[in-house]
Amino acid sequence: MRNFGGVALVVRVMQSNADYARCLGRASVGALLFALPLFMTMEMWELGFTADKFRIAALLAVTAPLLVGLSYVAGFERAFGLVDHLLDAFAAFLVAAAVGALALVLFGVLRPGQPPIEILSKVALVTFPAALGALLADKQLGRKGSADADADRAYATRLFLMAVGALFVALNVAPTEEMVLIAQQISPLQAALLAILSLALLHALLFWVDFAESGPNDAGGFWSVLLRYSVVGYALCALVSLFLLWVFNRTEGVPLGELTEYVAVLSFASVLGAGLAHAVVAERRG
Repeated sequence: MRNFGGVALVVRVMQSNADYARCLGRASVGALLFALPLFMTMEMWELGFTADKFRIAALLAVTAPLLVGLSYVAGFERAFGLVDHLLDAFAAFLVAAAVGALALVLFGVLRPGQPPIEILSKVALVTFPAALGALLADKQLGRKGSADADADRAYATRLFLMAVGALFVALNVAPTEEMVLIAQQISPLQAALLAILSLALLHALLFWVDFAESGPNDAGGFWSVLLRYSVVGYALCALVSLFLLWVFNRTEGVPLGELTEYVAVLSFASVLGAGLAHAVVAERRG
């Protein structure tokens, strides 16, 4: 009987390891799907060499807790308790760094003889969006998430997901020269109209997409959604955009009026991520 018990234990351990290996495989695919545009963006390669290393470290310091929080809502495997979520986020971070490094090597961005700090910076810049893909890999590949996702109806959780979605989308365009070019060629009036349009777009996404399942009236109706979610969400998008502009050295010596236009342009992109993030993660329930 003891021998049979030992065999059963070994089988369960092997099955558990095989399941975790499949989770890591899905995480790798998710990391590649989410971050491929950044892996193939020249500005990201250059920023890995020219960007201030303190600012890159600040980006990682800010985004690390976001990964833990996202693990709680939509991790790539079932996790219970803070330690499990920390390990989940750490595993996603390692998978993302490995996938990013491999992709940059295959694309010839990382080459022998480059300074270690340059290699680390280039990998670090693409790690966070790739880690998001790793954590959301189950959703991307059609597998349902953990029971922790049931907590996603909380107001604070919605705002958290909006910030994560805004950061992810903004991170894809913030390093590009086109973002700066657009901001420089529009007038202050156009920037103001763009900000109003962004708020309207975010409100439409939240009112007709995010609350589609439960019904907008459950959140308090049009004006409640506008004030409690849309306006606050747009403010989060603007803060995220300003933070990324600072990380990528876009704020140095820029007049306040011009910087406001930069934020308006980048926020127009980030509201898409903010408006759809909760709807995407909420589908993991069930």
